[in-house]
Amino acid sequence: MRCPFCGNVDTQVKDSRPAEDHVSIRRRRFCPACGGRFTTYERVQLRDLVVVKSSGKREPFDRDKLERSIRIAMQKRPVEPERIEQMISGIVRRLESMGETDIASRVIGEIVMETLARIDTVAYVRFASVYKNFQAAGDFDKFVSELRPAAASEE
Repeated sequence: MRCPFCGNVDTQVKDSRPAEDHVSIRRRRFCPACGGRFTTYERVQLRDLVVVKSSGKREPFDRDKLERSIRIAMQKRPVEPERIEQMISGIVRRLESMGETDIASRVIGEIVMETLARIDTVAYVRFASVYKNFQAAGDFDKFVSELRPAAASEE
């Protein structure tokens, strides 16, 4: 693992333990060249996924991109960071266990929306506004009005 401070490629692992989510390994590392200490996380990857965009363009699945978009939707919401991490790991596991290496971006978006709807409706609407490409306030109004009957039946 390359040192993020000096670029040395020969770093040492000082401590390894399961991360809080219990699906990754947290490693504390030390760089003998500069004395820097840093942490890395190691996750199991079942298969290399490829995202197929609606335009037909293909690109490697990027867990960090998924995490960024979910964290933006969850910004300032009363959901613990551990819960968000569990949600992201669950989505990735679900994608990997589908049995396909090529996954349509539409499928990923639907899975994320389904998951967000169960956790936080505000984050769900935020994500939907980008995913469904809302252009005007009326788009929000229509989408939220479709949520209301579902919310009223749950009460």
